[in-house]
Amino acid sequence: MRIVFFGTPSFAIPSLNALIQSGHHLVAAVTRTDKRKGRNTLPAPSPVKEFAVSRGIRLFQPSSLKDSIFKGELSLLSPDAIVVVAYGKILPVEILGLPAYGCINVHASLLPAYRGAAPVQWALINGEERTGVTTMLMNEGLDTGDILMQEEAVIDKDDTVETLGRRLSETGASLLIKTLEARERGTVRPFPQSGIPSYAPPLKKEHGRIDWTKTSREISSLVRGVYPWPGAYCYLNGERIKIIRAEFVEGHGIPSRIEKAREGEFLVGTGNGLLSIVTVQPEGKKPMSSGSFLLGRKIMEGTSFDGI
Repeated sequence: MRIVFFGTPSFAIPSLNALIQSGHHLVAAVTRTDKRKGRNTLPAPSPVKEFAVSRGIRLFQPSSLKDSIFKGELSLLSPDAIVVVAYGKILPVEILGLPAYGCINVHASLLPAYRGAAPVQWALINGEERTGVTTMLMNEGLDTGDILMQEEAVIDKDDTVETLGRRLSETGASLLIKTLEARERGTVRPFPQSGIPSYAPPLKKEHGRIDWTKTSREISSLVRGVYPWPGAYCYLNGERIKIIRAEFVEGHGIPSRIEKAREGEFLVGTGNGLLSIVTVQPEGKKPMSSGSFLLGRKIMEGTSFDGI
C-alpha cells in the first residue's frame, strides 16, 4: 500500500517505524507545526518530525488541514491508506474520503471507552485495571468510527503515563500492521462501536491539584495518571510540592493532615485511608525521596497541607 502517516508525539513513533519496516510504501508523514516550549525558546519540532527527518521521510506541517495547497499535494500522493496516530486534529471530510482503504486510526483505549485526546491518562486517573488499543476507520466525529481490531492490555499497579503509554504504543504498532494486512486482504470487516462511550479530554494544569477529601486509592491513581505532566501537586506552608510517587495504605486520618513524618515514613490523611508519599519534588528542586524531604524540613505531625 501507498501510505501517508499523520502523527505528532512520541506515542506515534513505534507505529511510524513499524510502517517503515513493513514493506508498505510510506510516501509521506504529516505532523503538527513546531511549538514553543518554555519561555523565550525557539519553536521545537515534534517527536514525529525529528524521527521522520532522521529517516529521510517526506514531511508536511500544514497549519490547517483545510489548506487547499496541502490538500492538493496530499491528493497527488495517491495514498491507498492514511494512518493516524495521535495527530491531534480531526481530519476534514475531503481527506477522509481520499484513500481507497480509508483513514485508519490507532487509539489507545478499547473504544467506545475514553474517546478523546488523553485516554492513557484518564484510564489511570480513574483507576482502571484494563485498557487496550483500537484500530478504527475514521469518520468526522471524535473517535466515533467503526472498529477494525482491538487488543486488550492489563494496567500494572505501578504504571504511569510513561510506562503504560510506552507499552500501548508498541501494541498499537503491531496491531496497525495486522490491521493493514487484513484490510488489504479483505479479511477484516469494520463494525460499529457499541456500549456507553466515555471521554478523555486533554489534561489541564489544574487537573493535577490534589483533593485530599478523595480516597487514598483515588489520589494514588491521580499521581500515576498525571505523571509526568502536569504532575500531582499540593501546597505546604505556601510551597508548591509535586508528588511523584505515592501508594495508598490502610489506616485512618484527617484529610490533608500529616499523620506521620518520621522513620522514613510520610503518611497523609485522606477521605478514606492514608497516602504514603514515596517521592516528592519541592518547587525549584529535583525529585527526592520522602525521607530526604523530611530531613531537610522540620515538619510536625499534625500539620496540614494548605487547603483541601
